[in-house]
Parts: sequence; structure tokens; C-alpha cells
Amino acid sequence: MSAERRSYGPGEHRFVDVYPGAGPPVVLLHGGFWRARVALDHIAPVAEALHARGHTVVNVEYRRVGQADWPATLNDVEAALRTVDGPAVLVGHSAGGHLAAWVASRVPVLGVVSLAGVLTLADAAREGIGDGAVQDFVGAAPDEAPDRYAAADPVALLPLGVPLRAVHAPGDDRVPLSISRSYVAAARAAGDDAELVEVAGDHFTLVDPEHAAWPTVYRQVTDLLAGEEGR
Repeated sequence: MSAERRSYGPGEHRFVDVYPGAGPPVVLLHGGFWRARVALDHIAPVAEALHARGHTVVNVEYRRVGQADWPATLNDVEAALRTVDGPAVLVGHSAGGHLAAWVASRVPVLGVVSLAGVLTLADAAREGIGDGAVQDFVGAAPDEAPDRYAAADPVALLPLGVPLRAVHAPGDDRVPLSISRSYVAAARAAGDDAELVEVAGDHFTLVDPEHAAWPTVYRQVTDLLAGEEGR
């Protein structure tokens, strides 16, 4: 069955693709360093793989840098999540990992699976990740807009209060493993249920259901879903 496209607001970029299935929904947030050139089709293979296993999947599109000004991306993701029927497990890749951890502090969710997520926003900005992608997204460097970073940086919003699994490949040359490692250490110090899960591969193999890392990625999702069934 193909996905049903649903709008959650005006404009061409504010929609979700819904794959109906069973159980609590799995919400996907694509990456691309918040830039317009990467859209939700980048993570669609994950949506299709999850749907093939019987899961309800919601793949979220949102306005990105060049399509709207700060904080439109954050507002869109929160608006999209508020249309989802019931608490979900969030799966975000790269910039989508940042958005998943951020929005989990705003709406009720079951847990977060971050796939090479930009989980420490200010650190990523200082390290120049994505050729200035963080500064382009936020509109300023950390020392120029500390209030924006305080509101948008997942590590600044701890404790999150829900489980988070940070899946990351040591071979990632886009978002370094140290970002996930730093976030998980801070989250655990704050009392959260957070784990770093290292897998083989690179930045993009985490969203490739044909890669050897996929069973590990999938297990993080099903474990969080199973945790809800046990409540």
C-alpha cells in the first residue's frame, strides 16, 4: 500500500506521508543539515522497510533553510508531531536526529532513535559540522545567539525524560561519533535512559535497510515499541 500524503499546515513543504499499519506509530525525520536540497524521500526506504514489517509510519516533511526563516523548521516539526495519533517512537537521521531529540522535549513520545544525530548543537557549530550548517540553521553562532541555542540544543534541554538510543558509526565523516558520545554522557548524568549504540558503516548506511547495520537500527525501534507494550 502506498503512503497517504496529509498536510499539517499551509505551503508545499508542510506535509507527512502516512503508511498505515499496526501498533504505535514510528515517526521519521530526515536529515540533510536542515538544508532545502534534501527532502523526506531520503529516508523513505526506512519508511518502506518499517511498513513492510507491519508498522504504522509517519514520514515528516518540513520547511528548511532557504524555504523559511528561523524558527520555522522547529515549529513545523512540532506541528507535525501534534497531528500524530498517539505517542510515537521518533527516528531521526543527522539533522533529523537533532529534531527528534528536540521535539521529544515538547510533545509526548515513547522514545527517540537518533541515527548519527546532531545532538549537541552548539558543539557542532563550533566544530564547523556541515560547512557551517548549524549557523545557517540557527542564523547565528553560539556566542551571537545564546538564547536560540538554549532553546534548540537537545543537550541544553536535558533531562529528556524518555529513552534515547544514539546509533552512530565510528566511520562517520559527516557527524563525528563524539557528538553522540557527548550527548549520551550528559543525558545519563542528568538521569536519562540514554545509550550509545556503535555500528559499522558510515553516515548514510544508517538509513539503508540493505546494509548490515539495519538489524541493529531496527532493534532499537522495536525495543522502544516493546517497552510501551510492557507498560
